[in-house]
Amino acid sequence: MDAFALQLLNGLDKGGAYALIALGLTLVFGTLGVVNFAHGALFMIGAFIAVSVNGLLRLETVTVDPTKLTPWGSPMEVRTPLVQAWLGDFGGFLLQYSVPLSILVAVPVMLLLGVAMERGLIRYFYRRTHAEQILVTFGLAIVLQELIKAAFGANPISMAAPPAFSGSANIGEWLGLGAGVIYPWWRLVYLGFAAVIIAGVIAFLQFTTYGMVVRAGMQDRQTVGFLGINIQRRFTVVFGIAAAVAGMAGVMYTPIVPPSYHIGMEFLVLSFVVVVVGGMGSISGAVAAGFLLGILQSFASMTEVKAVIPGIDQVIVYLVAVAVLLIRPRGLMGRKGVMEN
Repeated sequence: MDAFALQLLNGLDKGGAYALIALGLTLVFGTLGVVNFAHGALFMIGAFIAVSVNGLLRLETVTVDPTKLTPWGSPMEVRTPLVQAWLGDFGGFLLQYSVPLSILVAVPVMLLLGVAMERGLIRYFYRRTHAEQILVTFGLAIVLQELIKAAFGANPISMAAPPAFSGSANIGEWLGLGAGVIYPWWRLVYLGFAAVIIAGVIAFLQFTTYGMVVRAGMQDRQTVGFLGINIQRRFTVVFGIAAAVAGMAGVMYTPIVPPSYHIGMEFLVLSFVVVVVGGMGSISGAVAAGFLLGILQSFASMTEVKAVIPGIDQVIVYLVAVAVLLIRPRGLMGRKGVMEN
């Protein structure tokens, strides 16, 4: 029972990451009709925004402490982070919570980056085929990936979770399952974060006037345009929101997997499968498929399962995708004819 609960938590954790990236992919496809293969690069950029903020906060000032001497008798140099030297204890707090604080930087940066991408490149490919869109956005992803590699190097960079969330929670005792169900706090935080962001985006689309107009435009762009609404501008904002969601997901994932220049590509492939399984253009389908495939992948990684079917954890996602597309070509919740063009 404990092993089952742990695998379920692992699956929900993976599913949350898949669903967050798939959510942005679906938003862009549903509004602009663009298959954006650069979306994983936005996740990667979010992760490196966290690395950059952490690096800036740790810039140091060097002073000399005459009360402390080196073994050679000279005054000892004391290195203190600038933010701590200026702000004291509050500066120390900022250093420890650099990952969640990076969200404050990531949101405006990613919004602007998303809008710039859409206005500067993506809009020229609206009327092109999906193959051409994939080619140009994949090329953009490679360029962004190489820029990050040149700036930060090829090695993964470790990021620490805030001290308050660095341990593990005994979930088994909370739920009466047993003392063996212990799960890292930060992964629980990430799961809760994913749930809040997904719920926020869905609520924005479902319950705000702006979101309702966007959804109407997704169904019939031309008719909404006839009403005098600049639907293109709203779609550009949606592209920015999708970029911001991917960036926030990247920021919060850094304590779980040390960011490297290819982290976005690793998630993009799986998330694209999630979108296809859920149904292209279906937000609820992307979220449901993200959690479903995350849970299946987690259970497939169990030693007992792999002993029966070796390597099943590596292919389970693709086997499910093949099965779903054979039975229901539009995906679990996709609309008929969406991929006909």
